[in-house]
Order: sequence, then C-alpha cells, then structure tokens
Amino acid sequence: MFGSVFPAGAYLVGDVEPVQDYKQEKRPDGSRPQQVDPDTGELIWTVPVLDADPEARKNEKTINVKISARQQPVPPANPDGLPFIPVEFEGLTLTPWVDDNGQFPRLAWSYRAKGMTAPGKSSKGSAAGRSESAAA
Repeated sequence: MFGSVFPAGAYLVGDVEPVQDYKQEKRPDGSRPQQVDPDTGELIWTVPVLDADPEARKNEKTINVKISARQQPVPPANPDGLPFIPVEFEGLTLTPWVDDNGQFPRLAWSYRAKGMTAPGKSSKGSAAGRSESAAA
C-alpha cells in the first residue's frame, strides 16, 4: 500500500508528537490527555510527512500521518544528514472523510499507520526494525 500512496517516496519533515484528545477535559495545567485508539487502546501519535510525488497537488504536499503505538515511535536514522528523513509506513491505511470547515466541503484523507521504518527495511523479524518502529 505504501508504494501506491507515496510512489516517489515520503520524508519526515518534523517531530513525532502526541495527538491531543479534544473531547477530554483540560488538565489543571491547561494541557489535554493524549488521544487513545478506541480499537487497540494504544496512544495516537502524529508526524508531518512530505509527499515527494511531483504530481501531488500543492495543498497535499505535506500531510500528517497518525501512528497508533504504546510508546512514541522512533523515526529512522538520518545517516546522510539531510534536512528530511526518508521513511516508509507499515500497515498504512487511508480513510476518506468530508472536510466541511471551509467555504466549500471537500474530500479529505486520514492517513494511519502501525509503524515507520527506513525505506527498504521491515520491522517484522528484525530487532533493528523494531527499535526504529516502536509501534511494531
């Protein structure tokens, strides 16, 4: 699925962050609890990703991928020191939804994954892959 969604590859362009649960009451310090996946009970994290496809529309070049995991997922190493980190998402799914926050409703997509790893590596059966993907 990853190759059909990101045919030219994907790059992390920011940090892995917890997704706040806006349905929950604020804590005394003003923060909100982290959102929990209702099906798995795992915490939900988000990471901004650049779609390297030159055909991608301008407003779809950078998207957020949500990852369900017990612990904060660890991005793959950046051995080349590039400003962006090449990444592949494991168990990637897309869910359509209608974004009606603007003047005209439009079809939008929710990107969800079970883990992330360096391109060409799989976390299944690999201790190194599991350390790169805490969601495994």
